[in-house]
Amino acid sequence: MDMSNETEWSIQDIARSAGTTSRTLRHYGDIGLLEPSRVGSNGYRYYDQDALVRLQRILLLRELGLSLPAIGEVLEGEQDTTAALRTHLKWLEQERQRLGRQIESVKTTLKKTERGEQLMATEVFDGFDHTKYEKEVTERWGADAYKQGDRWWKSLSAEDKKAHQQEQKDIAAAFGEARAQGLPADGDEAQAITRRLYEWLRPAVRAVSKGYFAGLGQLYVDDPRYGQYDEKHGAGTAEYIRDAMKIYAERNLSE
Repeated sequence: MDMSNETEWSIQDIARSAGTTSRTLRHYGDIGLLEPSRVGSNGYRYYDQDALVRLQRILLLRELGLSLPAIGEVLEGEQDTTAALRTHLKWLEQERQRLGRQIESVKTTLKKTERGEQLMATEVFDGFDHTKYEKEVTERWGADAYKQGDRWWKSLSAEDKKAHQQEQKDIAAAFGEARAQGLPADGDEAQAITRRLYEWLRPAVRAVSKGYFAGLGQLYVDDPRYGQYDEKHGAGTAEYIRDAMKIYAERNLSE
C-alpha cells in the first residue's frame, strides 16, 4: 500500500492490500456496505482509516460465512467497533490454533508414512473440519442440500475428488477464454461451457432449479471469494459467468 498519504488510500491500494478486487469494492459501495470516504473529481474512490477498519470487519464476517445483507445488518447494529474487533481477534486466534494442529497432523502423517508406521485416525484428522461450510450452505439452500452434498462428497475416492476439483478449474478457465475471445454469454460456445458447469453441479445437488443456478451465478459477482475468477482469468470473468448461468437457467431449467 502506498503510504505517502497517511489518512486516505485509493481503491487500487485498498484492493491490493486486502487481497480483493476494485470491482468488489465498487460493488460494496453500490449496495451501501462500504462507502468511499470521498470521490475525486476524476471519479476515483478514496478510503480513510475508518473505511479500512470497516472493510476489515466485512472481510472477517465473510470468513464466518455471512451473506452481504447479513453483514450490513451486523455492522449497522454494532455500536462498539472495538468490542467487535476483540471478538474477531479471539476467533482468529482459535483459527490459528486449528491451522497449527493441521500442520502438525500433516507432518505426523508424512513422517509415519515414510517410516511405514501405523497411522491413528485421531492424528490424521486433528484440526480438520469438513463441515466448515455447513452453516452457509444450510442458510442458503436448506439442511437437505448440505446433507446431500456431504454424503455425495464422502462417497468419492481421493482420485474422484481430485478429478472433480480439476474439472471445476477447467470450466473456469474455459469461461475466461470465451470472455477474452469476445464470445457472447448467450452464444453456443458459452452456453456449452455453462452446461458443463451444470453437469458438474448435478451429482452433489441433483435437482438444480432455475433459481438455484441463477442465484449461484450471482455469487460469482457478490461474493469476494469468487473474485479469484477475475484475478486468474481476466477482469469481467465473474460477470460473464453470472450472465451465462442466468441465461442457461432461463432457457433450460424449471423453478
